Amino acid sequence: MMNSTTQSAAVNTARAYYNSEDADHFYSTIWGGEDIHIGLYETANESISVASQRTVQTMAGYLPSLNAGDVVLDLGSGYCGAARYLARTFGAQVKALNLSEIENQRARELNSAAHLSEKIQVIDGSFETLPFTTAERNKGFDVIWSQDAILHSGNREQVLTEAFRVLKPGGHFVFTDPMQADSCPPGVLQPILDRIHLSSLGSPGFYRQAGGNVGFDVVKFDDFTGQLIKHYQRILEETEKYSDDLADKVDPAYIERMKTGLGYWIEGGKNGYLAWGIFLLQKPETVAGV
Repeated sequence: MMNSTTQSAAVNTARAYYNSEDADHFYSTIWGGEDIHIGLYETANESISVASQRTVQTMAGYLPSLNAGDVVLDLGSGYCGAARYLARTFGAQVKALNLSEIENQRARELNSAAHLSEKIQVIDGSFETLPFTTAERNKGFDVIWSQDAILHSGNREQVLTEAFRVLKPGGHFVFTDPMQADSCPPGVLQPILDRIHLSSLGSPGFYRQAGGNVGFDVVKFDDFTGQLIKHYQRILEETEKYSDDLADKVDPAYIERMKTGLGYWIEGGKNGYLAWGIFLLQKPETVAGV
């Protein structure tokens, strides 16, 4: 079990939230039980699960190579939808690290049902303090992967530092994260921050600078902010459509708070205050001390 005393308050808050029965029932129902991240939509009414899976497939395409035997670390792995795709499609070994024991138990069950338990190790833990030794030339992770999870850290540069530490020289870190726009005015995102119990969000500029500070080369960032707006619109539509069904297992007050929060994300996106996209970072082949 993760030692909560060593984690930031933000991580402990997120852990408590995602361990709640209300959150587990909501995300496993509305997101289809595979993924808990923003989708890439091709049509206005496309299903959330299909769009979410497209994000995984698109991110995998950012990697120069991914082969059988490569070892991937998924930070904030949720229900392990991405881990199963990477294991099934490429034969990769995946270490799936996630803070919610409730989500991790569901993930293990889904991995077993897909006959992928031997390929995917689910680990209870936080990305602020990774339970792995520092990578050397022929050790460590070939790829680090994360989808819409780093925002929950109270020290995002520490997450990047830890990722850099355990990644092989030459390895890649591909991730997405809901962010504030670089030009976001102060204070306008407070309703979102209050809703998710955070004091700030990262931004594209923050990740470029923090990634460089840690030692990464920033290969690219592709902005898909319009997809963030569409995703939260689709989540709100589905929540409203299935509110009565959800009420059998989810506290109606939770559902109403979710609707309000989704509205904040949609409004923030439409006002140009938010950002979302795919980052690809690389650890240089030659690193001092390695």
